[in-house]
Amino acid sequence: MTGGTPGEADPAGAVGAGRLGHTIKRAEQALIARKTRALREFGLTVPQYAVLLLLSTSEGMSAAQLARACMVTPQTMATVLANLARSALIERVPSTLHQRVTVNRISESGRELVTRADRAALAVEGALAAEFGDHELSAFESYLERAIAALDTEE
Repeated sequence: MTGGTPGEADPAGAVGAGRLGHTIKRAEQALIARKTRALREFGLTVPQYAVLLLLSTSEGMSAAQLARACMVTPQTMATVLANLARSALIERVPSTLHQRVTVNRISESGRELVTRADRAALAVEGALAAEFGDHELSAFESYLERAIAALDTEE
């Protein structure tokens, strides 16, 4: 049972029953909740972790690039970046190409933190993957990629 008082029907569950989108959303929320718990010991949220991970493999990115890559709104990204900068996990410098753009780069302390936090995040993903046999996992990933491709096509 999710929410409500004991003995009360779950209206969201009834509406979502048999709906693929609802099941996908529940799986995503369960994954994010587990990663949230795993990253808590590092003082990071999932969006902060995602930004640090992206910046750890780049020479720097704008807030707009990071928002698109992390699939969050520009407003959310502004908050995430402000918090990371306040914690000295990233450095924000003016772009040499465009005066209105700020380039975000990971700091050395951010790189050290994300290296440790990534182990915890990978452990969560590993535990999920361990629930499936090799063939099942391959098929599952293939089904998800097919779903993404089907939903990304223009009508």
